[in-house]
Amino acid sequence: MQITLNIPEELAMRLDSLEDKLPQILELGLRELNASSQNGFSGTAQILEFLAQLPTPEEIIALRPSEALRTQIDALLEKNRDTGLTPEEEQIWQQYEYLEHLVRKVKAKALLKLKTN
Repeated sequence: MQITLNIPEELAMRLDSLEDKLPQILELGLRELNASSQNGFSGTAQILEFLAQLPTPEEIIALRPSEALRTQIDALLEKNRDTGLTPEEEQIWQQYEYLEHLVRKVKAKALLKLKTN
């Protein structure tokens, strides 16, 4: 499908070198837009927004994924067991794994901070 858009010149200049990645940029943008309308931590942006508020160590340790995120992860796990993941789903899974890694590091640091206080 071909789509014609009118965008600001500054944005056009930024996208010029990324022309081959425009479908991926749009897909990620749509995912983020959909995630932002959900309650809780449904993706990376929500985690970053939470951490940007400079939560206390106790709040960091209490951080849990939203029901929507748990459902998405469970669905990917089940699909991986049953039929395997598509390349796009594998990329999403890797993003979840990386996000979990970062959250574990933040929680470990918060726990150390609590123990030293």
